[in-house]
Amino acid sequence: MNSMKTNTSSISNAARLSIAPMMDWTDRHCRYLHRQLSGRALLYTEMVTAPALVRGGALHLLDHAPEEHPVALQLGGSDPKELAQAARLGFEAGYDEINLNVGCPSDRVQSGTFGAVLMKNPGLVAECCAAMIAAQPVEVTVKCRIGVDDQEPRDVLPEFLARVASAGVGRFSIHARKAWLQGLSPKENRDIPPLDYELVQQMRGLFPALHLSVNGGVTTLDQVEAFLEAGLDGVMVGRAAYHQPVDVLAAADRRIFGGTGPDATAEGAVRAMLPYIEAHVTAGGRLNQITRHMLGLFAGRPGARAWRRMLSEGAHRPAAGPALLEHALAEIELASHAGAT
Repeated sequence: MNSMKTNTSSISNAARLSIAPMMDWTDRHCRYLHRQLSGRALLYTEMVTAPALVRGGALHLLDHAPEEHPVALQLGGSDPKELAQAARLGFEAGYDEINLNVGCPSDRVQSGTFGAVLMKNPGLVAECCAAMIAAQPVEVTVKCRIGVDDQEPRDVLPEFLARVASAGVGRFSIHARKAWLQGLSPKENRDIPPLDYELVQQMRGLFPALHLSVNGGVTTLDQVEAFLEAGLDGVMVGRAAYHQPVDVLAAADRRIFGGTGPDATAEGAVRAMLPYIEAHVTAGGRLNQITRHMLGLFAGRPGARAWRRMLSEGAHRPAAGPALLEHALAEIELASHAGAT
């Protein structure tokens, strides 16, 4: 699958708009759906821990379809040798980029001494990245926070970027919030700490050679365009791209990447998913493993509630397959016609 690998300049361009790695959400079925809406945005896996790959042999976690490219593997870990081995496995599996998680604040991640807690140890992050870079040829990147706990982001973030960049990392995605490792849940860490977009903009001026993407609180393509026009190299969108994928991705190839083709549609994405769904179900998979990611396709449109209900109630049934999607799509089309009259 290495023949699918995209070169570094192509990946950097794809990172103008990327979809954040999100645990339990951005699995291979979600990524395949997102690719039906944008052929050019950079997609990320859920975080995969280096111990799971290297010690646990869980290589199935690297499964993905060729159609997902450009696609990046996000790794979690803090042992340079283990991360190097995991990065090599990611390269061999065909990923276009290997990303190190220095942003996740969950207790489970902290107990493994990786994720956001690594913001406190930029030297170790640099050592990990250097080992990953030496182990394989695709680009190694970092997703981080602006700081953690009582750190002063204006002091810590420049030092962190400089130290890790010196190890050979040229691209960072910066979640513009601190993470509070004690006292806030992972969910609260996505909302409660205030966003500091200005600080990320300042890093753009301090480190002109780096490719910097901003993450956190971005919900629309208008915001993406505004950040790019303000000089940032990329924007990473999280939950909005999951819950309202059409709003974020359907026009992205035209608006963000300068494409000239027609914008994608929810209906077109559903129809494009049918052969993929048929193959999944035929191989013994369950329909709801895919359709759980499709519930927001028609968000804000007539028939959206019926779409969600039909998929939620029907997709778990043993015989459920593409016919359920076709029936639900027919209901959407009826609702659209009724709304237009």
